[in-house]
Amino acid sequence: KWACEKLGEAGIEVSLFIDPEEAQIDAALNAGAPVIELHTGRYADAESLIERTAELDRIRQAADHAHRAGLQVNAGHGLTLYNVEDICRIPQIVELNIGHSIIAQSVITGLSLAVRDMKQAMKNARLEV
Repeated sequence: KWACEKLGEAGIEVSLFIDPEEAQIDAALNAGAPVIELHTGRYADAESLIERTAELDRIRQAADHAHRAGLQVNAGHGLTLYNVEDICRIPQIVELNIGHSIIAQSVITGLSLAVRDMKQAMKNARLEV
């Protein structure tokens, strides 16, 4: 708890990157972190619809638990233009970290178009919530 408090006092934003598990969320709370980022890698890497749905449910439950506990909930890792929408539809998630996908896409389309396309996909998903 001491480290999160000291970093916060120094004006450093503190966010802990954790798996979407209740025990890790509770540990982040005990550490005094104001923000968490849920790891979405298992969701992104899922090879079947059943596995992907299970991971999405796990992320939803974790986001809800963290939000109810007073944490700001962010998410990221492995998110792309093709899988970001389901994560965007989770209302408790405030921010997504998706830089790698955007930069990789920008090699083909250019940065401006890659950013525009990702923002549009995210915006469309939020409108559906």
